[in-house]
Amino acid sequence: MGFWNVLFGGKELTPEEEKQEQQEKNFDLLKYDGVKAMKMGQTEYAVRCFEEALKLKNDLETHDYLSQALIRQGELAEALNELELLAAAEPENVQIQIRVAQVAYMTEDYERMIAACEQALQTDADNTQVHFLYAQAYQGQGNTVGAIAMLTKAIALQQDYAEAYLLRSQLLLQMGDVKGADADAEWLIQHIAEHEDVLLLKARIEAAKGNASEAVGWYDRLTEVNPFSIEAYHERGQLKFNQGDKAGAEADMQKVLELNPNQLADVNGEYSAEGIEQRVKQAYSAVNPLGL
Repeated sequence: MGFWNVLFGGKELTPEEEKQEQQEKNFDLLKYDGVKAMKMGQTEYAVRCFEEALKLKNDLETHDYLSQALIRQGELAEALNELELLAAAEPENVQIQIRVAQVAYMTEDYERMIAACEQALQTDADNTQVHFLYAQAYQGQGNTVGAIAMLTKAIALQQDYAEAYLLRSQLLLQMGDVKGADADAEWLIQHIAEHEDVLLLKARIEAAKGNASEAVGWYDRLTEVNPFSIEAYHERGQLKFNQGDKAGAEADMQKVLELNPNQLADVNGEYSAEGIEQRVKQAYSAVNPLGL
């Protein structure tokens, strides 16, 4: 190295400079090997590459890559630590705060979610996604009123925010405000009518209003969209049983058992008529070789 520098008139590198240059090359090699591995789905190897690269150089982009790889591996607490480091380095980067909130939501760390949302709103007070995440954090804490307030702000800022309408309607229904829940559900029906969460919500609202036949109709539509919806069969079966349609209730319970035999206890608890309960037990025996 020194010979060629002298020959071409360059400055000869000291041993320390040569070491630093080699370290930079090793860092780049590890970093981009990690990126390549992550794109190929080899996340475990990618994580190792990024961690080794960061031992050579503290690089924010590499911390970002590492956080993504850790999320893919399901190592959410470790990913959150990497994101917090990025957030501390770039406190006005709203997208980083959003990612912190999203990962904190997955770990059910609602205090951390709220802190990230507060930080993001200081930079962008009109960010609808941040308001929605804030609502999810409040929901996680059991603060339904606060969650609804945040969702209302999000909808005021973005009037076609379907996710916010859906969550607000679900929360209003939980609170017993069937009329308010139905108003949001009607907006959803007009815009994304065939979405299974919307169909399930509308069916539950009609059931809460005492409109059993209408509710069954919505459950019917849901099972057409998603023939594997356990909730639809279970809840529709309850309505059919209450209406005296024992055959229909039994058919729905049979479907529940086919999709998830572990729900036998729940079904028996709600459908207690002796004839149907016996047939449910028989159906369960058909999918459980031990007959338990």
